[in-house]
Amino acid sequence: MKEQGALDELTAQGLGKIEWAERHLPLLRRLREQFESAKPFANLTIGMCIHIEPKTAVFCKALQAGGAELALTGSPGTTQNDVVAALRGSGVSVYGQREDDHAAHVDNLRGVHSHRPHLLMDNGADLVFTLLEAASESRVIGGTEETTTGANRLREELSGGLPFPVIVINDSPLKLIMENEHGVGPTIVEGFMRATNLLVPARPFVVFGYGSVGRGIAKCLRAMGARVIVVEPDSIRALEAALDGMQVSEIEQALRTGEVFITATGRPGIIVGQHFDRLPDGAILMNAGHFSWEIDLPALRQKSASVDRFSELIEVFTQLDGRRITLLAQGEMLNLAGGGGNPVETMDLGLALQAQSLRYIAEHHNELAREAQPVPREINLEVARSMVKLLSRS
Repeated sequence: MKEQGALDELTAQGLGKIEWAERHLPLLRRLREQFESAKPFANLTIGMCIHIEPKTAVFCKALQAGGAELALTGSPGTTQNDVVAALRGSGVSVYGQREDDHAAHVDNLRGVHSHRPHLLMDNGADLVFTLLEAASESRVIGGTEETTTGANRLREELSGGLPFPVIVINDSPLKLIMENEHGVGPTIVEGFMRATNLLVPARPFVVFGYGSVGRGIAKCLRAMGARVIVVEPDSIRALEAALDGMQVSEIEQALRTGEVFITATGRPGIIVGQHFDRLPDGAILMNAGHFSWEIDLPALRQKSASVDRFSELIEVFTQLDGRRITLLAQGEMLNLAGGGGNPVETMDLGLALQAQSLRYIAEHHNELAREAQPVPREINLEVARSMVKLLSRS
């Protein structure tokens, strides 16, 4: 009985968070009403890999209203267990918990595929690769991909070999502007402040990558008085960073002059073995990309004489020469692992793009090329018009 009581309390806590988020997600509320009437997902199962938190739970409710059956898992380190409990209570098949490691995450992905979904809503292309590695019969007709990381994997590792169309949400200029730059950027900085309780002004930060996420982080840091150094191999983006007032540097120089190092590239192996040897004593490492692979964590552990955990979010790795390197949130996305994620309004836009794109795939999959592709222009325009109206209301 005691265990059931704790579960009921966890569910109630999750429901409260979801209700609060729903009040501030007007685009999703409107879509839910439309879906409830049109039932675009009737007789369809949607397999989902998504950060499980209150805003994405509201997204799940909209898909359910459209007639979908849902099977869902999260990403390691970012799942909120109270939201999992609430979703399970609403009829969603949820696999996983916050404490899961990578091996458990793979099992969770397989659990989602056991429901034989028709549509995939993917994060980092995990569901797509798990499906293809299984080499089993599939009912998937198409899907969406949320991240730059996933888009890179689909376009580079599966070029010419994707068996169904996938709409890449991160290709949308709306998501790049609103969710990435104005959502992820500031909340990564907030995550740093929450985790460390340290000041931002006058501290040297190194941002790896000047895409929309890196740009948002760098601009937020600079507005708060930080010294911002950008490492960006793309010359055009590097020029943009310089014109935005950032110091642009090669990686070797940045490693010597920085104190806090933030990866935001969506690619693996950004801070690797030899880089740890050049970091100053007291260096702090954190990640804004979808996977922790941007920081070579096995190499960091191998080079360390000892590891001390000071909190859920802070680990200090003492090197053989005595230098101390701090890692935040085990290298997972700091804004989600250490806080509430992106602001509600920015996620309203991103999740509206997701919902509309899933409906588009359900209705037009036979007409689309079997490849990763951008959000259709008509969806971008419709969501943009709706968001402008909301932001311009007086």
